[in-house]
Amino acid sequence: MTRSASSEPFERGWDEPWYRVRTKGFQASFLPGDGEDLDAVCNVDVLVTLADGSRWTATVFTVAEAERLMDLWAGTGEALGGSYFWVSDGLIVRSPGIDSMTGVIAGLIANGEFSDIFQPAGDT
Repeated sequence: MTRSASSEPFERGWDEPWYRVRTKGFQASFLPGDGEDLDAVCNVDVLVTLADGSRWTATVFTVAEAERLMDLWAGTGEALGGSYFWVSDGLIVRSPGIDSMTGVIAGLIANGEFSDIFQPAGDT
């Protein structure tokens, strides 16, 4: 995926409990676990604020994390014994890490699919 210069992060850092990545086109606020390695994040809630001020949410999982959860549920009986994976606001990505996930968000905005996947956050 090729990202435009406008989607390249120009500011990133902690604003506890959020890890925020700001670009010219959007701000992504991730909520990783305490002490979690940002390059290894594989299951995280994210709030995206677009340039127009609208706010959108999703939970981002890696393929490996979805498989791990389904394997776990096979033993606990959840989700019909791990036979399916479903979340209403879920986005599954191939690679872990905040940078990788930010790249996917930028790509979804660029190709017009963002609002088909992320859910409006409303006035929270």
